[in-house]
Amino acid sequence: MEQFEYSLEQIEQAARICWEKLQQGHVMAFHGEMGSGKTTLIQTMCRQKHVRENVSSPTFSLINEYTFLDDTQQIHTIYHIDLYRLRSVDEAIRVGVEDCLDAPGICLIEWPELITSLLPDDTIHVYIDILGEKKRRLRITPAP
Repeated sequence: MEQFEYSLEQIEQAARICWEKLQQGHVMAFHGEMGSGKTTLIQTMCRQKHVRENVSSPTFSLINEYTFLDDTQQIHTIYHIDLYRLRSVDEAIRVGVEDCLDAPGICLIEWPELITSLLPDDTIHVYIDILGEKKRRLRITPAP
C-alpha cells in the first residue's frame, strides 16, 4: 500500500498519483468519511484531464458522466459515481452502476462499500484519512 500525506495546496500532486495508479485498471474506489475530500480529489483529477463539463458531486444524480480528449484527440469517458444515498446492491444495479463498470471508460466511485461484490478484481482502492483540518493521508492499494 502506497501512502502520501498532502494539504489542499498539494492536491494536484495527490491527483497525479491517483492517475498514475489508475493506469493499472479502470475503476478507482474512494473511501473516507464525510468531508475527507473525496469529491475535491476527483474534481482535481478531472481538471487535470481537462474535462469540459462542470465536475460536481453526484450525490443526488448518483452518476455524472464527463468526457476528455487524450493526447491523440481520442475521447474518453469518466463516470463519477456517488453511492452515499443508496441502501442496497440491487438499488445500485437499478441506477446503472453495473453498466458503468462494464462500459469502456474510467469509473471514479465515492462510497463504494455497498457494491464491493460488483467491483472488478483490478479495482484500485484509495483511502483518504483526515489528519487535521487541512491535512490528509492518501493510502492506495495497487491492483492485484
